[in-house]
Amino acid sequence: MTMPRFVLKLSCPDRAGIVHAVTGVLLQQGGNIVTSHQHGDPDHARFFMRIEFEAQAEEGALQAAFAPLAAQFGMDWELVARARKTRVLLLVSKLGHCLNDLLFRVQTGHLNVEIPAIVSNHRDFYQLAASHNIPFHHFPLLGATDAQKAAQEAKIREVMADNDIDLVVLARYMQILSPELCRDLSGKAINIHHSFLPSFKGAKPYHQAYERGVKLIGATAHYVTSDLDEGPIIEQEVARIDHSYTPEQLVGIGRDMECVALARAIQWHAEHRVLLNGNRTVVFR
Repeated sequence: MTMPRFVLKLSCPDRAGIVHAVTGVLLQQGGNIVTSHQHGDPDHARFFMRIEFEAQAEEGALQAAFAPLAAQFGMDWELVARARKTRVLLLVSKLGHCLNDLLFRVQTGHLNVEIPAIVSNHRDFYQLAASHNIPFHHFPLLGATDAQKAAQEAKIREVMADNDIDLVVLARYMQILSPELCRDLSGKAINIHHSFLPSFKGAKPYHQAYERGVKLIGATAHYVTSDLDEGPIIEQEVARIDHSYTPEQLVGIGRDMECVALARAIQWHAEHRVLLNGNRTVVFR
């Protein structure tokens, strides 16, 4: 008989006996460990761990059993049922390559998440959303004032609450989130962009890179913070190019890498493989 699976991920100040204590609690609850990963950060004296295990106990009972140990060791922790799919809200503007890629991956079962809603400040992709039977919310922002931006974010928050959203993904959403929303979504929002930053800011970064004769291009997926495009990095993709590539070819390669890096970051987050370590991440692949 197959038992339900759970994932426990945690971080805490490093000290002797953590692994023994954690596995001891799981054993007491009838848990059978399937995989275990751990990492000690000597620079910050911090310990990170992810355990996937089987158990007949209920999720709530497991959380209650583990809570005293977590308090004892000062842990940041999460224990969830492996079968529960992460509910993702996609934000998009006028570039749809990441949106289309993510929808296809979900449709074909290659990305194990649920997408209950899509939000955009443009109407370009309402038909694409409809073809996947996903509600599309158009919240325009052209020439928006600060008050209008705040009202638009309030609508986004409503969509999040109405759909029990676990993760927000900026799938080439070309708007800056407010510091308040960034704070509320700490560790729960992922962005994707080209990896030229901060060297080539603004419009047409690939054309700027072409003029400078770059030899490597790439894409970066990271958690959203109020420091624009500087959040903790989850995944990056790179490609080597040379003088023979045109700016348009660089754009095409870059968009492919954005799709790959973003999909990996979302999947790893959904599988509870990513732990925050200050301005960095620990990713147990």
